[in-house]
Amino acid sequence: MLPAVVKLCCGISYPHLRSMAGLQRTAVAVIGQGITHLQRSGQIQHHMKTLVGLNYYDPKRENAKSEDQLYYIQQGQEAMREALSMLEEKDGWKVEVTQSNGDVICSKVMPGARKVFRLEAVLEASLDELYDLLFVRVEEMHQWNPSIQHIKVLKHVGPETVVTHEISAETAGNLFGQRDFLSVRHSCKQKSCIYLGGAAIQLESFPPQAGFVRAEDGPTCIIIQALDKDSRRSRFTWLLNMDGWLPKSIVNQALPRAQLDFTKHLRRRLTASATLG
Repeated sequence: MLPAVVKLCCGISYPHLRSMAGLQRTAVAVIGQGITHLQRSGQIQHHMKTLVGLNYYDPKRENAKSEDQLYYIQQGQEAMREALSMLEEKDGWKVEVTQSNGDVICSKVMPGARKVFRLEAVLEASLDELYDLLFVRVEEMHQWNPSIQHIKVLKHVGPETVVTHEISAETAGNLFGQRDFLSVRHSCKQKSCIYLGGAAIQLESFPPQAGFVRAEDGPTCIIIQALDKDSRRSRFTWLLNMDGWLPKSIVNQALPRAQLDFTKHLRRRLTASATLG
């Protein structure tokens, strides 16, 4: 969700925030330059239209599911729609960070003066490998993501939707306390593209836990596209959207760093897998 899909924040590079060493580990809750290409070619609009008709709520098809299950599915699908709509907007994006390896982060100010952040990168991994790491085996993410102490799938709502509870890792000094996140995560897998979307969700059966601060992420999504005909390389686009649990000035500086650190640790995990494989 996340990335829903995915959440990582390790070490702040901004000098005036270095004393807050634990901030990044609590900054993100929730997984190339493909989005620019998508926007120019109109493919985002195409994907939006495709997604509306693919794996989305159909009362006739879903009549065997309980109302409870349908609620989670609809919440996950709606989060994905909203996140894709944000990415579809071409205007207003500002470059925040450009890395030597080609990773680029842009931001956009949304209504209410909050910022959303879009990471674009190219990863040396196939669609299936990334889908496995970021969705199927989400409970194992703490093994390679040091900002996560624990992720548990609370509900499996079919093969494409899960409800998860995540606890951030403890930080030096525990400046802001440990965060926990309750999220719905939804996936849509196609032949040459994968979508992972998610957002915070409320459960009466799982209220905020003692000793943790319940943080929330807004609609987020990750788009993973096969890069040309090379099935071992993928375009990775991640929209990160969080608000309301720390001052905006701090969040707006921490989140871009969090996205860069996440891709760094993800690449290390992918490299380790390739070496073992």
